[in-house]
Amino acid sequence: MKALLFESYDFIFEEALLEEINSISSYKKFKADDYLIEIGENIEWMPLLLQGAIKIMREDPNGDELLLYFLERGDTCAMTLSCCMGKNKSKIRAIAETDGEMVLIPIAKMEEWIVKYPTWRNFVFESYNARLMEMLEAIDTLAFMNLDERLYKFITDKAKVLGTTEISTTHQEIASEMHTSRVVISRLLKRLQDEQKIKLHRNKIEILVF
Repeated sequence: MKALLFESYDFIFEEALLEEINSISSYKKFKADDYLIEIGENIEWMPLLLQGAIKIMREDPNGDELLLYFLERGDTCAMTLSCCMGKNKSKIRAIAETDGEMVLIPIAKMEEWIVKYPTWRNFVFESYNARLMEMLEAIDTLAFMNLDERLYKFITDKAKVLGTTEISTTHQEIASEMHTSRVVISRLLKRLQDEQKIKLHRNKIEILVF
């Protein structure tokens, strides 16, 4: 596991911290579409993503979902960090976008490591900042972009996370994640195809222009 951790981050944890992570953490594999964290769940661990991608969703009072951001290799979830530190229940739903692997850190170690290890403290603060910027971008997208612009950004962002030019999805799945109707999404996707930005296939979208 130690080699994976070294490869997963832009900086190196102290050897003593790596030894603690290796000794007390759990290793978990997951499959695409697995529910990893549910709204209202007690948070007992913090995820460090080694491989794969996870989407973080919020839910409104009517049960409709909205995508906040994606987690990729080397990331952790700021909302999970917040719940850990405040000993609160989860406010988000985490769903695997792809197959992947992660390390689960017991929340009891969070505050101890922030004081004890400078690299862990930097990692936590950098993670908060990165996720905050992504949430601000999501707010800006909702506030200032037209729905067709939002849709194009949504599918290109997802393709970049997956490292591909094609995404396998249905119009209904996109509508659910963007908090709108399937009819509207189908119409806008057809417009994007007419503009030669994408090519539509059965349950698949090919991005022609990034």
